[in-house]
Amino acid sequence: MSGNKTEKEQVKVHIRWMIRRDMQEVLQAEQQCFAQSWTEEDFLRCLRQRNCIGMVAETGDKVIGFMIYELHKNKLHILNFAVHPDYQRSGVGLQMAVKLIGKLSSHRRTRITLEVRETNLSGQMFFRNQDFKAIRVLRAFYDDSNEDAYLMQYKLPSDTDEDFEETINRIAQYEENA
Repeated sequence: MSGNKTEKEQVKVHIRWMIRRDMQEVLQAEQQCFAQSWTEEDFLRCLRQRNCIGMVAETGDKVIGFMIYELHKNKLHILNFAVHPDYQRSGVGLQMAVKLIGKLSSHRRTRITLEVRETNLSGQMFFRNQDFKAIRVLRAFYDDSNEDAYLMQYKLPSDTDEDFEETINRIAQYEENA
């Protein structure tokens, strides 16, 4: 047994489409993960859009994580992504990220983008560990707090980098030189 008490057992999850009866558990995870959390109406308004997809991660019959993303012509854009605090750092988020990356195609959608609050260090580090890069700072992005966001992007490896959004900030330049 490892001496590291913060190490958690890896949890294997089933990832599937979100359905209406998942909403209560999704809202619980959302409220426990974020101080400025989405309401049920926020989720429903988003999920009614034709290009918006909701997926959940479940173990047994318990929903322990979710992701909401939009389909665009050449990318996927994550709007919301969370793992219940009791299951964080146990591989759940990684399995959800791998599932989403698996939806990319070298012929069509080649990248995933998302915004992360500048104060959400754990979110920034999680996505950085999945090979997302901070490519831009979005000033005063959040209405509720006027907080800045980092636009992060994952890009499928390819022979050409012509369609890559240019990195235009000190953080991205620092990451490239690190």
